[in-house]
Amino acid sequence: MAAPRTILVVEDEQDLAELIAMNLERAGYQPHQVHDGRAGLERAKELLPDLILLDVMLPGLAGTEVAQRLRLESTTAHIPIIMLTAKSAEADEVVGLSAGADDYVTKPFSLNVLLARIESVLRRATPDSDRKTTLEAGPVLIRTDTHRVTVHGEDVKLTLTEFRLLACLVEGNGSVLSRKDLMHKAIGPGVRVTPRTIDVHVTALRRKLGDAGNMIETVRGVGYRLETATSTTADA
Repeated sequence: MAAPRTILVVEDEQDLAELIAMNLERAGYQPHQVHDGRAGLERAKELLPDLILLDVMLPGLAGTEVAQRLRLESTTAHIPIIMLTAKSAEADEVVGLSAGADDYVTKPFSLNVLLARIESVLRRATPDSDRKTTLEAGPVLIRTDTHRVTVHGEDVKLTLTEFRLLACLVEGNGSVLSRKDLMHKAIGPGVRVTPRTIDVHVTALRRKLGDAGNMIETVRGVGYRLETATSTTADA
């Protein structure tokens, strides 16, 4: 029997953290909880959980700063992060996603909705056995089995959502993919996100890819395509 997946809850409201942890345990996960940003950062490095639930407003170190620092560490850059916040403005969502979050849940939230979002993010993090293990486009090389991306031979650290967006664009072989298509393929069906969410992830992806980011072309009013004459897929 497989070991339960570990989830780190970083939430300063201890009653809420306890409630989330209790429901995670009932759902078959192994929860761990801390209540400030610095403790969350250190615990994430020690535990290397399967997913992190990260509050935005934390004492000691803001959740956005925690996310940014985790994305800079090779051992934690791949860990999916769902941000929890009482703020609901689009600008706050953009800040959270830009910091490296894969999803964003606004308080107050239904625990069933939170569990569904966790399941969706973890499902996206599981390699697809039917997918090609190597994808290539120009200087970009993607290993879907290890979630590794290199550009000109140099490793590039991407969030889970950025990784899946890039893989979808490469697999599109130059076809235009609508924001709706990208939301479905990279984020998953049933998850409520806005087209702006995709735009934020694409902006971050372009920045991280450096000069290769110019291959991602915006098709105004439609979506995005990967502009390269050398997009290919191959088995490992």
